[in-house]
Amino acid sequence: MAHNDLTHFNADGEAHMVDVGHKEITVREAVTEGRIYMEADTLRRIMEGTHKKGDVLGIARVAGIMGAKQCANLVPLCHPLMITNVELDLTPDPENNCVYAKGVVRCNGQTGVEMEALCAVQVALLTIYDMCKAVDRGMVITDVGLLEKQGGKSGHWKKAR
Repeated sequence: MAHNDLTHFNADGEAHMVDVGHKEITVREAVTEGRIYMEADTLRRIMEGTHKKGDVLGIARVAGIMGAKQCANLVPLCHPLMITNVELDLTPDPENNCVYAKGVVRCNGQTGVEMEALCAVQVALLTIYDMCKAVDRGMVITDVGLLEKQGGKSGHWKKAR
C-alpha cells in the first residue's frame, strides 16, 4: 500500500492530520466490543461486589466514558470531537470467565467516532485490569474491534460475523 493510499500521510509520506473541514456534518455512530478474560474467582468477586476496591464495573464504565472523551489527547492525529453520547455496557460472562464490553459513541460531526468508541472499550477493560491485578495478574484483554459504524460519505458499515 502506498503512502498516498493512507489518509494520515501526505504525498511526501509525512504524517499529518486530515482536513475534514470540507466534509458534511452528519450524525456519526460507532459500535465497538472487547473482552477481558480472568480467573473464575476474580470474576466472582466482581459480580458479587466483594472486590476490596469497590464497584469494579461501575468505575470501569465511568473510566471508559472518560476515555472516549480524551481520545484526541491520546491518539496523535485524531480530531477532537463534540461527542453527544457514550454508552458502555460491561457484562460479566461466567461461562467464559470474562467481562464483555460493548461501546456506542455518537456525535454530529465531520468525521467518525470509531476511535472514541475503541478508546471507551479499551480504557474500561484496562480499568478492570488495574482494579483486579492484585488478585489476578494473568488477565488478558482481547477481541477489541469495530462492530459497526454509521454516518458520513462512506455510510453504514457492519462487521461480517
